[in-house]
Amino acid sequence: MRPCCFPCIGIIMSKEQKKQQKEKPSAENDYSLKADAVNRLVNAKSAPEVSYKEINKYTSKGKSHIPSWIKILFVKFWFSGAICYFFLWGLGMYVFGLDLMVALAVGLGMSTDLMVNQLLHYFEPEKGAYDKWMMIPFRKFWTLFLNVIYAGVVLYCVIQIYNIINIILVGNVEEAQTVALGVEPLLFGIFYMGVDMLFVTMKNTMVKIFRDANKKVSTGH
Repeated sequence: MRPCCFPCIGIIMSKEQKKQQKEKPSAENDYSLKADAVNRLVNAKSAPEVSYKEINKYTSKGKSHIPSWIKILFVKFWFSGAICYFFLWGLGMYVFGLDLMVALAVGLGMSTDLMVNQLLHYFEPEKGAYDKWMMIPFRKFWTLFLNVIYAGVVLYCVIQIYNIINIILVGNVEEAQTVALGVEPLLFGIFYMGVDMLFVTMKNTMVKIFRDANKKVSTGH
C-alpha cells in the first residue's frame, strides 16, 4: 500500500502560507512606510524656484499659439478704436473743433487708466511683467490726470499723421482741409496704438539708459 501523502501536502501548504505572509506587507509596515515618506517631505530642503515660463510649458496656457504681445497690442487698438467710435462719432454731431478733441482726449485717458492698464495688470503672468507696455504702469488717484494729458499728446500726434496723409493724397496744403482720408475707428485705433507704443518704447529705452548709467556708477566701472 502507498503511504498517505496528506502530511506532505500539509507541510507544503504551510510553507506557501508563510511565504505569502512574508511577502504581504502588514498594516503596521504600510503605515511606517507612509509615515517615513511624509517625514521626508516635511523635512526636505526647500525646492529651487521655477520660473513662470518653465511652469507655463506644462499648463494649458503654455499651449496657446497667440503671443502675449499680440494680445496686448490688440487690447490697446480695440479700446482706442472704441473710444473713437463712441466719442468722435457719437459726440461729433453735438461738439465741434477743440471741444471735441478735449472730450476725445479725456475719453482716451480714462479708458487707458481705468480699463486698459488694469486689464493688462489682471492678465499679466507675474506682477510687473507687462509694465513695459504701459507709459504709466502704476495706479494712483492722480494717474488719471496724467493719462488724460498723455492721451492728449498722443491724440495730437495722430491728428498730425492724418494731416500729413491728407496733404500727400491731395497734394496741396490748402486743399488738404477737404480731408481725403477721414477718421474712422479701425485706422484711428491702429494709429493711436502705434504712436502710444512709440512713446512707450522711448520711455523704456531712456529708463534702461539711466539704470545702466547708475549701475556703472555704483559699481565704479
